[in-house]
Amino acid sequence: MSEQPAPALTPVSAQPAGPAGVPAEAPSASPHAGPLPENVAAALKRDSAGLVAAVVQQFDTNEVLMLGWMDDEALHRTMTTGRVTFYSRSRQEYWRKGDTSGHVQWVKSVAMDCDGDALLIRVDQVGAACHTGTRTCFDGRELQVSTASTGTAGQAI
Repeated sequence: MSEQPAPALTPVSAQPAGPAGVPAEAPSASPHAGPLPENVAAALKRDSAGLVAAVVQQFDTNEVLMLGWMDDEALHRTMTTGRVTFYSRSRQEYWRKGDTSGHVQWVKSVAMDCDGDALLIRVDQVGAACHTGTRTCFDGRELQVSTASTGTAGQAI
């Protein structure tokens, strides 16, 4: 079965990202305020805080690594610097994956889902993706599933 890639977002002309440690502004809920191309900004459906979910996937294995949150500025930085930048909901600031841990995410592609409410960031992950030190944020965190078509161990019967 051949996998059809999701359409990539229109590239943004390179603009320097703000220096690390600069206090972050709160994300903007306005779909047209910020550095993104008009068509991208208009297509994004943000939550009430102005954020959109960003699923991060290893580009060559399709392994789902983590989920982060982005506003327009974080997406712009991700699309123009080659490194993934998120907006931390708890710290209310931008953070670039790998700046403190060395576990860098090199951007290979960025795509928006059909509804505009989620992003797929395909990366080349260096080291662990999770802050706990595991390869993915999902390693060792399986939940038990029990439905009519699965056993109690979550395996198909």
